[in-house]
Amino acid sequence: MSLTPRRERGRPREFDLNQALDDAMLVFRRQGFHGASITDLSAAMQLTAGSIYKAFGDKHGLFLQVFERYLQLRHQALRHALENQPDGRSAIKQLLQFYFDSSRDLQGRLGCMVVNSTVEQNLLEEPLAQRVREVVLGNRTRLVQLIEQGQQDGSVNPDINAQAGAEMLLCVLFGMRVMAKNSNLQHEEQSLALILKMLD
Repeated sequence: MSLTPRRERGRPREFDLNQALDDAMLVFRRQGFHGASITDLSAAMQLTAGSIYKAFGDKHGLFLQVFERYLQLRHQALRHALENQPDGRSAIKQLLQFYFDSSRDLQGRLGCMVVNSTVEQNLLEEPLAQRVREVVLGNRTRLVQLIEQGQQDGSVNPDINAQAGAEMLLCVLFGMRVMAKNSNLQHEEQSLALILKMLD
């Protein structure tokens, strides 16, 4: 997909929108919303500051489009990871493994845009903060659904409070992404086994 900003002086500059968003995404993931300057974004996207403002309005507009692009890519990857899981417990295990895999090496150090933005939420303007809250609530709802699925198919303890279990899992997943910013997580298999025990 290509986007042509309105004419400045000289010829308009065409660029691939998704590639530009992916380039900006690396900056926002490393530096956060407030830490990312237009100069940094301009260098990463290989666009002038004027082109960025004309195409996206301002840094908030750019961030929102990058955030939605990040969600789109992550949701696609997660849907693929959860395909054909035989029961709710297996789906939760695969989701946990997905987060472990995302927390290694460079991807781990870059961090998760949802988690990073949640940490920065009090510093974001309200439209951005509200979108972050919606995504976090959506993540919790997905976990509730997986626990309830497991309870219905017999793979998860029916006495577990699905809402409480989902909140605990969400804390684990978000904490995992925060810890991975500093170093690779250790003892993945043992950690995964301990987390899954709470579903017994």
